[in-house]
Amino acid sequence: MVTFDQFEALALDLPEAHAQPTWDQVTLRVGKKIFAMGSPDSGRVCVKASKEDQAELLAADPDTYAFAPYVGRHGWVLVQLARVDAGELGELLTEAWRSVAPKRLHALVDEQRANER
Repeated sequence: MVTFDQFEALALDLPEAHAQPTWDQVTLRVGKKIFAMGSPDSGRVCVKASKEDQAELLAADPDTYAFAPYVGRHGWVLVQLARVDAGELGELLTEAWRSVAPKRLHALVDEQRANER
């Protein structure tokens, strides 16, 4: 189980990530590009993913992952915080961040991961 605060902390730990309230939700961004969003009281969050990753997640665990309203057709995934593992959510957030972050920042995350090993 992951709390909203843990979700937000995982996202904000990524280089140049910041939170911005939008549409009655917290959007997590790099620059102006959104890579995740959610509301503290909903128990679920929305994370950017490729259509391929979205299909795999929904097929593997439909109780945890769902097609996101409005943006699901672009690959976004709705994640139930009560059911997701923190490590897996961290990986999803990192991949979502990579999809919008400038290439110059990718090396920072790669270096961080190498130091953790």
